[in-house]
Amino acid sequence: MSLQIALTDLRSKVGTETHVGEWLTIDQARIDAFADATLDHQWIHVDVERARRESPFGGPVAHGYLTLSLLPHLAGRVNAEKPPYPDLALSVNYGLNRVRFPHPVLAGSRVRARTELVSVEEVAGNGLQTVSKVTIEIDGATKPACVAETVSRMYF
Repeated sequence: MSLQIALTDLRSKVGTETHVGEWLTIDQARIDAFADATLDHQWIHVDVERARRESPFGGPVAHGYLTLSLLPHLAGRVNAEKPPYPDLALSVNYGLNRVRFPHPVLAGSRVRARTELVSVEEVAGNGLQTVSKVTIEIDGATKPACVAETVSRMYF
């Protein structure tokens, strides 16, 4: 029954903005921690003085994949304490159809996500699959940091 409630609700939201997240500051400490976790210590991310002198961006920038990795948090998808539908057993990231990084995220910038539901369909195993367009905005920038089409599954 819960699957049908969720399906009806989600179908009514296709083509609309379903979430606008809170702003999150991407500081140098977060960038450094991501570099350590991924072993990507390219100087444009972690060498603050060199990035100020030599980078076309005027300072260190976040890894594109750091921005992408924050998508579940920024899009409001990680609150296990408060599932969006009754009897939802689990939600999983199923994949990405398309990802672009139109604008770098300078250390100290604030970002947030805007999510538009593109489609929803039933899948085997008592589940639903959604496709969403997620745009990660940078406070004060004209271009977004990331635009991704995400594929997620919910199982009841």
